[in-house]
Amino acid sequence: MLVTRSVALFTLAGLLEIGGAWLVWQGVREHRGWIWIGTGVLALGAYGLVVTLQPDAEFGRVLAAYGGIFVAGSIAWGMVADGYRPDRWDVAGALICLAGMAVIMYAPRAR
Repeated sequence: MLVTRSVALFTLAGLLEIGGAWLVWQGVREHRGWIWIGTGVLALGAYGLVVTLQPDAEFGRVLAAYGGIFVAGSIAWGMVADGYRPDRWDVAGALICLAGMAVIMYAPRAR
């Protein structure tokens, strides 16, 4: 149950952070305006809140593990939102990051 909750929180955090950054990017780089930028900033703030809800209390561990979600999620977001087509090295790198995330976050530890 804790792993399922943790994965759901990481997924939500990824959607908020990557989506928020994408909205800011669209607002600034694609000249879509302040509403896009402001919405992105709000999403980024919500990301900061969601990531604190992880069951693990170690800030460094949670943020390090989240990095794997960010890498893989960013590639996936680019595919869906911008038509980006990753090559095999992008995919391999994302899978390595996700494996690292799983080790950091879910490896058995003596408590």
